[in-house]
Amino acid sequence: MDTAERVLAYGGGWLDRAGELRTDPARLEALLTEPTTVVLPLWRDRCLVDGDGPVRLTGDRASLVRTAADETVFLGFDGDVAVFAVDLSGLGEPAAVEMAGAARAVDVRALVGRLDPAGAAVQAYARGLLHWHRQQRYCGTCGAVAVAGGGGHVRTCSGAECGRLLFPRIEPAIIVLVEAPGSPERCLLARHAGAAEDSYSTLAGFVEVGESLEDAVRREMAEEAGITVTDVTYRGSQAWPFPAGLMVGFRATATSDEVRVDGVELLEARWFTRAELRERVAGGRRLGRVDSIDHQLLTGWLAEAR
Repeated sequence: MDTAERVLAYGGGWLDRAGELRTDPARLEALLTEPTTVVLPLWRDRCLVDGDGPVRLTGDRASLVRTAADETVFLGFDGDVAVFAVDLSGLGEPAAVEMAGAARAVDVRALVGRLDPAGAAVQAYARGLLHWHRQQRYCGTCGAVAVAGGGGHVRTCSGAECGRLLFPRIEPAIIVLVEAPGSPERCLLARHAGAAEDSYSTLAGFVEVGESLEDAVRREMAEEAGITVTDVTYRGSQAWPFPAGLMVGFRATATSDEVRVDGVELLEARWFTRAELRERVAGGRRLGRVDSIDHQLLTGWLAEAR
């Protein structure tokens, strides 16, 4: 199956985001009072969970939590049920956990194996949006306080002579599985700065201003590994809210198998055959993070063995 056809972690969210309601504060306030409305509490980018997974609050408990929240954001509808998220970061962790009726606060990445893709997508959506609010308290142009609005999807500068509208930012990055030219069929993996010995992954990098995604692939491969690539092909994308990324996966083919790492971001890089990758898996090595698109790129490549 093509990577683009798979549901990657943090993708496949089922919510109807109902963007038209973001400019209707009266309707949003009314939804918050409905007994079936679900409120998802988070604390400093972590999900508040009980034994069954992320806490989903309704009724009086939801109302109580909202009174202590730094921000309340509208996520959308799950069928006919409105879903909001609240940020309890202003409380200490024990107080936030107790108020939400939770057991602990957990990073969403630790829950991926327990949540279906859609459930993880909603938690990631809430995490990314609430993180942005904590980082965008003030206008970057004039320094005045920025006030939340639009159901939590915009902040407006309160400066009398500014009034700038501030929207959540997404940081696009490319991640690439590079194949060697000719035979034998091999892919390029690298050890990044800070990674453990014998720990390899695909190559990635952020998209710069004025670049297309394909331009970023070619530049990053040249800068980090000293290779020129052709046949740059899109394979899929993934929300990566850590804090605000969008990972865009590609395959590409190197024009030469000579590699020259930059020594800064990459410490070493080498070509692997499918047999070598299978041997690593058999020895207990993982092919990338299970919640990351690089895992899909690598397992997809392995499945193509002829």
